[in-house]
Amino acid sequence: MSGKYVFTKGLKELRFLFCQTSEQSAATRTFINRAYPTMKKHNPHTPILIREAAGTAPRVFARYDFGKETQEALSGLTDAQIEDRVTNLVKQAS
Repeated sequence: MSGKYVFTKGLKELRFLFCQTSEQSAATRTFINRAYPTMKKHNPHTPILIREAAGTAPRVFARYDFGKETQEALSGLTDAQIEDRVTNLVKQAS
């Protein structure tokens, strides 16, 4: 897993939005609890923001060079599917 979370230099920020209590965001919370330490260890200077708000649908945003931003909806996905989506986002900056 560690190689998946070595971010490219073009990635400036990774931001997760989700609800702290809803069942819809459960897989996102599980993913963050499991993967955040590894992501931060391999990318200590890249901001990884975690935003919790009641009723918010789970999403992940990736901000790249030149103000480009991409988002992915995470609703209804499993932990493994979320991992794939995040891995694809962090590799797009290359």
